[in-house]
Amino acid sequence: MASYVESVLGPGEQVLHRGRVSAWSQFWLWLAGILLLPAFGIGLIFLGIAWIRMRTTELAVTNRRVIAKFGLIRRDTIEIQVSRIESVQVQQSVSGRLLGFGTIVFSGAGTPQVSIPQIADPMSFRKAVVGAQDGAGIRRAPE
Repeated sequence: MASYVESVLGPGEQVLHRGRVSAWSQFWLWLAGILLLPAFGIGLIFLGIAWIRMRTTELAVTNRRVIAKFGLIRRDTIEIQVSRIESVQVQQSVSGRLLGFGTIVFSGAGTPQVSIPQIADPMSFRKAVVGAQDGAGIRRAPE
């Protein structure tokens, strides 16, 4: 079965970078799962939620757009044309900075701010978006 990202690629569209959800961002679910495991297996629910969140989230930067898909049964997607992105912000807490995860916030022409949370190595994801814009010949304001 093809991934969501592969199934929505258009003709000539290529994946430049794939992102993922950080395991560290799921720390509290992992911890609750481990601590509650002896309590009639309730911890399995927390461990399952963390695992499903990590396995069912797909993040990609293509030469034309940014694609994010969340969810197993209920699907939420974000698709933003690279040419419509005006700014890319990275938000990291202290723990996120130390452990290498954060949130990316996109804002653009005619689009309200869109955020993608809990990305592992958000700086490389941001760099891939900027690279896609440069590759498409999009002029950006100096940072």
